[in-house]
Amino acid sequence: MCCSMIPKIIKTGFSAIHLIYFFTAGPDEVKCWQIRRQTKAPQAAGAIHTDFERGFICAEVMKFEDLKELGSESAVKAAGKYRQEGKTYVVQDGDIIFFKFNVSGGGKK
Repeated sequence: MCCSMIPKIIKTGFSAIHLIYFFTAGPDEVKCWQIRRQTKAPQAAGAIHTDFERGFICAEVMKFEDLKELGSESAVKAAGKYRQEGKTYVVQDGDIIFFKFNVSGGGKK
């Protein structure tokens, strides 16, 4: 019985300190990242690695709820619910994001 309250406690705690989740996913793994509410896409990318923020190009975004409802990434795309967002996009709780970035290999001369 006590364990059934853990998800509610976690959700309440995250809300109280203004944290949200977003996800990244690939063929072999899904990762969950925590960021502050109102974080823009480049800074969310920076939570993964500073190079992602520095070389941010765009974020390809779908909602977890859309994926859950429609069943696959291709179905989300077919329904027009897979979006490309820029530097001003504010990440939403439960977003699944694929970040595109480019960091040139050239060093300082």
